[in-house]
Amino acid sequence: MSHSILKIHPRDNVWVALVNLKAGDHVSYEGQNILLVNDIPAKHKIATEKMMPGDEVIMYGVVVGKAVQTIASGGVIGIHNVKHKSAPFSEKNKEYAWTPPDISRWKNKTFMGYKRTDGQVGVANYWLLIPLVFCENRNIDVVRQAFEKGLGFSQPDRYKKYVDDLVALYRNGNTDAISSLSLPERNQQDQNRIFKNIDGIRMLLHEGGCGGTRQDANTLCTLLAGYIHNPNVAGATILSLGCQHAEVDILQTKLKVLDPGMSKPIIILDQQQAGTEQELMVKAIRQTFLALVKANEQVRIPAPLSKLVVGLKCGGSDGFSGLSANPAIGHTSDLLVALGGSTILSEFPELCGVEQELINRCDTHESADLFIRLMRTYAKEAEAVGSGFDMNPSPGNIKDGLITDAMKSAGAAKKGGTAPVADVLQYAEYIKRQGLNLLCTPGNDVESTTGTTGSGAQIILFTTGLGTPTGNPISHVLKLSTNTKLAGKMPDIIDFDCGSIITGQKNIEQVGEEILDLIIDVASGKITPKAVGLNQNDFIPWKRGVSL
Repeated sequence: MSHSILKIHPRDNVWVALVNLKAGDHVSYEGQNILLVNDIPAKHKIATEKMMPGDEVIMYGVVVGKAVQTIASGGVIGIHNVKHKSAPFSEKNKEYAWTPPDISRWKNKTFMGYKRTDGQVGVANYWLLIPLVFCENRNIDVVRQAFEKGLGFSQPDRYKKYVDDLVALYRNGNTDAISSLSLPERNQQDQNRIFKNIDGIRMLLHEGGCGGTRQDANTLCTLLAGYIHNPNVAGATILSLGCQHAEVDILQTKLKVLDPGMSKPIIILDQQQAGTEQELMVKAIRQTFLALVKANEQVRIPAPLSKLVVGLKCGGSDGFSGLSANPAIGHTSDLLVALGGSTILSEFPELCGVEQELINRCDTHESADLFIRLMRTYAKEAEAVGSGFDMNPSPGNIKDGLITDAMKSAGAAKKGGTAPVADVLQYAEYIKRQGLNLLCTPGNDVESTTGTTGSGAQIILFTTGLGTPTGNPISHVLKLSTNTKLAGKMPDIIDFDCGSIITGQKNIEQVGEEILDLIIDVASGKITPKAVGLNQNDFIPWKRGVSL
């Protein structure tokens, strides 16, 4: 890799600036020398040949855009001169051969997890509090607060303490000292926890369950069933109002599909049957406490790495995402698949332009055909409301060099590595086959991570070039920065820095292997992800409307 520019694929007619470059500079790569006619910010793209309006822009070896005005060789690529364009796709037209990576180093490794009676293994042991309809959100939150404070799970609120200190200065007339008052240090979680083998009480507040469409209610029940079935969950307490679309019977039917024996303890209470709010809450707290006593008996035991299910996600992406962190976790994904584990690649709007490659990687024609149908339906629904995949890049993406959806997608798809596609899943569908799975979700960070967890992911690898705090109530979300500058600026949310790939200190394979080692430590409870420590418990179900 050159210290200043990179050509990703032999077919490409653009280079990527790895550092800020000035007009008048000469840059060269593999014998080709170019005079820059524009300033090129780091992460942005340089035309390596003159392009006329209509000419295709090639990056990662695929079409990522088309010129809409003449672009000189050495000119910058931007939204002013390039628009979205992607290659067409059709049915599976070739068989795919895969050479797995060397896994000898991890062949006999295990992680310490919570084994469930259905054979799944959790990397955590959470108890879920679930409102079946938004009317119960307040009651669920009251129960959570009571348990977190009473069982020693809550952390001292240093921001409230900061406000208390400001108030004290104000009351004492010492307003001059307010501007220099520092935030108190973060305290560790209360060490007087009653249940040492319970990792926390988590709630899934939402705005669904009634109103909306019956399809939304059905999808919500499917998603909630997936969360309860997720191996990171010991059991759940569910509050129902009693008259909503998301009926208890629907949820129970969904649960029986995933776990016919209904092996996990599940407490379901109906407010309209319970009577007063006090009677409902007392029953919920008493029954949940007794269930927690039982759940606390579970302890971590060794489990093979084949029991890991890891989500693959990116958000707040930049021009380095497809060069460092995304291909790095793609290699991690390949290692996990070779070890018998599973990975889940989501965000269908960010697979635009690389569909044919993924279609041909599908193990079966049935999976390939389903992927085609889902992609085409998704695209049509977006276009029907005046949107489209071409509107996917955010202002932050564009500012940092991702100027078309196809360009963003070509880099995003690198998260899926090179393994065959074992299965294609509808939103909220639980994983059934070992290997790499494609899951239909929006690109929206929380809607995507919410869906990935509902499909069985215990851990989610989340790459970011700009920074995002996204977490999940039960899946451990690990943030991987694409560049070292971000890791240094936001150390409170970044778990791992992939910037050494950009500087040339390490290669993609080395970093991907380090990420696998990190996953094993997180799965064993040795390392707490930053999002978990910050209680970043984001949960937004996709209501199946258009969301990019």
